[in-house]
Amino acid sequence: MNPLRSLLILAAAALAGCDALSSITAPNMHQSQGSPYELVLVCDQPRWEGEVGDTLRAIFTQPVAVINRREPLFDVLRVTGQSFTKLARQHRNILKIEIDPVIGDTLTAVQYDVTAAPQIVMTLQAHDDKAAVEYLSNHRNDLLHALEMAERDRSTAYAAKFNERFIESRIRELFGVEMKIPKGYTIRSEQDDFMWISYEYPAASQGFFLYSYPYRGKYSLSPEALAAARSKYASRIPGPSEGSYMITAEAYEPDYRIFRLEGRLWVEMRGFWDVANDFMGGPFVSYTTVNTATNEVFTIDCYVYSPKNHQRNYIRALEHLIYGVSFPEPEAQKD
Repeated sequence: MNPLRSLLILAAAALAGCDALSSITAPNMHQSQGSPYELVLVCDQPRWEGEVGDTLRAIFTQPVAVINRREPLFDVLRVTGQSFTKLARQHRNILKIEIDPVIGDTLTAVQYDVTAAPQIVMTLQAHDDKAAVEYLSNHRNDLLHALEMAERDRSTAYAAKFNERFIESRIRELFGVEMKIPKGYTIRSEQDDFMWISYEYPAASQGFFLYSYPYRGKYSLSPEALAAARSKYASRIPGPSEGSYMITAEAYEPDYRIFRLEGRLWVEMRGFWDVANDFMGGPFVSYTTVNTATNEVFTIDCYVYSPKNHQRNYIRALEHLIYGVSFPEPEAQKD
């Protein structure tokens, strides 16, 4: 086994995903099947019932963090090699397990748009079960990342093609920020430093609110400052009864992490929201950065309300919004 080689093959393919998935509009290709975060896993019965299957389930059906109910990272649709027929071959996400004594190095090959578009097909090859389990254990994050990138690229490609241009223009005018908003969202409320946008379903609400305020130095991005800002602006979202409004749930301290995206520093907070003076709640995730052009803190605060249905796909779609955000260079600095 050559771990470095196998990792490089996977990483290179994952990095190519954005370009490869551009074939979302490619002619002469079948439209891929399946729902977001479904995974067709091709694995024969004996291995599915053994250590290989246990390891696969541990990776792909582990629970999503910070949502109200237990949901797996992926809905796994396991099929045998004989059952891997035309419809299954056109699924959006496919992982094939191939184990044969003649195989040399253990690795995962990644292909895009093989029989449909947009599609990712990963093939893990190993010479025995032990090598496959070892590889899965060592590269679980790489496998999950490749699948997540594929889902993210589909989401951003859709938002770029089918978008709410009026909302995007209002965001640009109010915050000086470019942002791709998928079809179906509407503006619920708008103020000088705040905008509330949501997509309403019969039994769920998928929404986010944007807000900005002056940057006062590093403390502005601290957990305490961001929590205080969220409390201030979330209170502008009314609840279902008179005098009710959104708050951050006190029973769970939000997770806090700093990361970079295309060179820009962002802070993520993830936790739960409640409604004061009423009974509602759900997960939230917020993304905060500094708009250096205006010297203001800018936050995208996303929430889901879905007491009866699943929440994973709603929150994941909201997480993808950050990949459609850009900060145009001020006109005075372009020359």
